[in-house]
Amino acid sequence: MIADPKRKQFVFMNRFWVIGLATVVATQILPARGSAAVLGALNAGAARVEITPEPNALPRPFTSIHDPLYARAIFIENGHDRAVLLNADVGGIGSAVTDRVSTEISQALNVPAANILISATHDHNAIFGGPRRPGPGALPSAVKGPADDFGTKLELGLVQAAQKAHDSMQPARIGYGTGSLYLNVNRDAIDEQSRLWSQEPNLEYPSDKTLAVIKIESLSGDLIAVYMNYAMHANTLFLEGMISGDFPGEAERYIEHMYSDKAVAIWTSGAAGDQNPLYLRANLKIGDARIHAVMDAEHVDLGTAIMHAMFTGNPEADKVAVDPVAVEQSLQLIKSMGQITAEEAIRVMGHIHPMNTELMIEGEQQEVTCPARRRLDTGREGAPGKYEDSPDPVHIKIGALRIGDIVLGSANAELYNMIGQRVKAGSKFHDTIMVTLTNGMANSGYVPTDDAFGRYTFQVLGSSLKPGCAEPGIVNGVDSMIEKLN
Repeated sequence: MIADPKRKQFVFMNRFWVIGLATVVATQILPARGSAAVLGALNAGAARVEITPEPNALPRPFTSIHDPLYARAIFIENGHDRAVLLNADVGGIGSAVTDRVSTEISQALNVPAANILISATHDHNAIFGGPRRPGPGALPSAVKGPADDFGTKLELGLVQAAQKAHDSMQPARIGYGTGSLYLNVNRDAIDEQSRLWSQEPNLEYPSDKTLAVIKIESLSGDLIAVYMNYAMHANTLFLEGMISGDFPGEAERYIEHMYSDKAVAIWTSGAAGDQNPLYLRANLKIGDARIHAVMDAEHVDLGTAIMHAMFTGNPEADKVAVDPVAVEQSLQLIKSMGQITAEEAIRVMGHIHPMNTELMIEGEQQEVTCPARRRLDTGREGAPGKYEDSPDPVHIKIGALRIGDIVLGSANAELYNMIGQRVKAGSKFHDTIMVTLTNGMANSGYVPTDDAFGRYTFQVLGSSLKPGCAEPGIVNGVDSMIEKLN
């Protein structure tokens, strides 16, 4: 374990966070490993399974396929403990799905559930939210559709990727490094014209530029897998109607192609709740046109129109003439950002030393429970919302997984960037990553920092959370679990 005193600058937020009297933070420890972690020789394998939906059965609002989608897995063990890192090129994966996949992998491959991370790239150009399941008493035929077919494919793909990764294990070594990417930007800003809160680039607000890279290679030096983490939304083709892995998919395939498809590359989303790509000009031309077409056709507000355009589509929006230059430039941008991300990861891998062959593997998961609110009005951004207390609390699953001197903190929600930075700053392990949208989807909506509740952005207005609970609960919870690791 490598400790770094500089990372303790936010430790007061971890250990002595002041919480309001009306706030309750509760945690529930979930089953973890059955015995103490031990040091052992590393074996690792990796695999990918294509999960692209069938061209003749695309769920709305998609109309075409631009590039393939994959489920990917890295399997590691040290002769005593095991862990699986899974990822899919999708917008999100529902908790029911991750629970089923985790249970199946745990039983079939003898991996503790606390050592399984199932993440989504949060790709806005792929199926969003995972498959739907019929409710009690509903006939499957009444709800089954393209999204459900894809959901089945997603589940099978994740399980198959884990199995294939397990079957391909070989003696290996692992290392960690970081680089920097100046692609993301904070998106909470005051609009220059309206002087109201809006979603726009804000170069003055927090934005973690760190690209974290885990490299796993065989003892002969052949790359087995690379695990990347960066805080940025994958929404460069938003509402353009094309199935695509966006820039994360481009980065993953770029690295895999470089290694003749004999290695697997996984990109995961850091704390990107308030982080957009800096360059979205071309996409906004297309997205704005389609959103306003929905508003005019359905006579709904901006926020409702965006949700309808994202999840169900609208015939009127489909008729909107798309600017071919904007489409061309959006597609070029995802290739450019993917290539830059991949090249930075490759550069970092070339400087990772030392590479460890023996390590400990141990994980734990908890649940943070916070009081909730229900919104009573509508409106995308700019003005404060109206709320009432909700009887149903918010539940956020968090975790900490140690792989040698590397720790993966996790949460099943979209966290504001400073929450991820505070987790890393308070960790006793220098090499700490915060992976979001992992092991399901919380019922929270976005998780803003407490100070951000004064900004009337769509993330804050749509959140089911009240200030004062989730931020300290996540930071304290993840770092407390990390503190318990050997």
